[in-house]
Amino acid sequence: MHSLVTVGSILPSLLTLRPRLFTRFCFSMTSAVRSVEENESRVKRVGTHNGTFHCDEALGCYMIRLTAKYAGAEIVRTREPKVLDTLDAVLDVGGVYDPSRDRFDHHQRGFDQVFGHGFATKLSSAGLVYKHYGLEIIAKELGLDAGHSDVQRVYLAVYKSFVEAIDAVDNGINQYDTDQPPKYVNSTHLSSRAGRLNLDWIDEDQSQEKENERFYCAMNLAGGEFLENVRSHAKSWLPARSIVEESVRARQEIDSSGEIVVLKRFCPWKLHLFELEQELKIEPSIKYVLYEDERGQQWRVQAVAVSPDKFESRKPLPESWRGLRDEDLSRQCDIPNCVFVHISGFIGGNKSFEGALAMAKAALKL
Repeated sequence: MHSLVTVGSILPSLLTLRPRLFTRFCFSMTSAVRSVEENESRVKRVGTHNGTFHCDEALGCYMIRLTAKYAGAEIVRTREPKVLDTLDAVLDVGGVYDPSRDRFDHHQRGFDQVFGHGFATKLSSAGLVYKHYGLEIIAKELGLDAGHSDVQRVYLAVYKSFVEAIDAVDNGINQYDTDQPPKYVNSTHLSSRAGRLNLDWIDEDQSQEKENERFYCAMNLAGGEFLENVRSHAKSWLPARSIVEESVRARQEIDSSGEIVVLKRFCPWKLHLFELEQELKIEPSIKYVLYEDERGQQWRVQAVAVSPDKFESRKPLPESWRGLRDEDLSRQCDIPNCVFVHISGFIGGNKSFEGALAMAKAALKL
C-alpha cells in the first residue's frame, strides 16, 4: 500500500520521462507490490524439533496457530539450524528466546523466564507462547477486546488451572516440596497422555511421516483440552465469579458484621471468595456462605474454610449443634425449621432462608 501511494504522488513527474524508462519503472514498482502481497499471503511456517515430542511443544504449536498471525501455519519439525533460521516462529528448539522474532525455546543456559503475575514456575515453550499470545487467544474465544477486564481474568485463571502444570511437568518441577518419593504414580495427566502418542519402539513404521502424524495427534489432544478449559472459564467460571462478587459486595446488607454472604444463585464459590477477599482487602474475613439447595428444598449455611486446600473451617457451626437433626436441632439452637448440622460443623441446613440466616447470625455470636 505504501508503494502504491508513493507511485501516485510522483506520477505526474514520471510522465515526463522517456516511455521506455517509465515502463521499466512501472514494471519494477509492480513487482515490488506483488512481492509484498505474496509475502503477506504466504503461509507462515512454525518450527519445532523432530524426534520424541512432549506436551509443551504440542500445545505451543496448537496455540500459536490460534492467532491471527499464524492461523493455518505449517508445522515444520526439524533440528537443522539452517532450516530453523528460515522459519517465521520456532518453538522448543534453537536455543533462543526472543519474542520479537517469535523464538520460544527454554532449554538454553541462563533461561529463567516465568509467567509473572505472582507465578514463579519456569516456563516451557507452551508457557512462552501463552505469555505472549494468550491474551489474543482468550479475547478471540470470549469475543471481547484484549483490554477487557474479563479477558485478563480468564487469561490468568487459565494459566493457573491449565498451562502452569504443563510448564512444571516439562521442566521437572515437583508439585510438592518434599524429598520423599511419591506414594503412587500418576500417568493419567495431559503431559503423560501426550507423551504416550510417541512412536513405540515396537512399531514397524518409524518413518518421519508417521512421527509427524503422531505429533499432530498430540497437538489436537493438548489443544482440544486447552480450548475446553478456556470455554469452561468463559461459560461457567466468569458468571460464577460475577455472582460471588455481587454477593460479597452486598454482604453488609445481610448482616452488619460483613461476615455472612448470601448467594443469589448457587454456583462454585470457594476459590472466587478467597480471591475476592484478597482483591477487595476484606476484613474481618467472611465466616459463612448461605445458598439455596433447590434439590433438597432447603437453605444451606456453610462455614468458610481457612484456605482453599484445607477442610478446617474459620468458624465451624457451634459444637452443641453438631450431629443433631430436625426437631432436636431446632430445640437446641432455638431456631425453627432446622434440618441438620454436620458432625464436623462445616455445614448445616434449614428449610427457610430466614432460618439459615438466623443460624449463621447465632453461630457468629457463640
